[in-house]
Amino acid sequence: MHPALWVGWREPPRGDPGDVARSTITVERQNGEILCEHCLVADTFWTRFRGLLGRRYLTEDEGLLIQPAGSVHSFFMRFRIDVVFLDREDAVLKVVPGLQRWRLAAARRAKRTLELADGVCASAGLAAGERLVLAPRTPREHA
Repeated sequence: MHPALWVGWREPPRGDPGDVARSTITVERQNGEILCEHCLVADTFWTRFRGLLGRRYLTEDEGLLIQPAGSVHSFFMRFRIDVVFLDREDAVLKVVPGLQRWRLAAARRAKRTLELADGVCASAGLAAGERLVLAPRTPREHA
């Protein structure tokens, strides 16, 4: 009997390199309106590589901030997403509403990319030129 061919690591990597993100932020407009309350930050090779792969959906208050990233793809995704490209000062350069599966999107001068649930940008009326505020997430107290 011949041993099966194994392509990959000889030893499994320490920890789970596929974790989507370790930190969470809140994305707001300058007027204080919350655009995304639970936004995961993908700022390492593994978290950017994994992105939203494996997720079945995003709720309206969830998102993923990928940095650095001037382009994204929706290969192997299970759902449509809204994509917001941001510059160094977190000003919106381009909004791609409802990016379908198996598509690419990019924007010149983009340094960060915000992926949101399909329809969030349209319902919020988000447009190019608007500046967003990225704040560390603080748990809200419930009354």
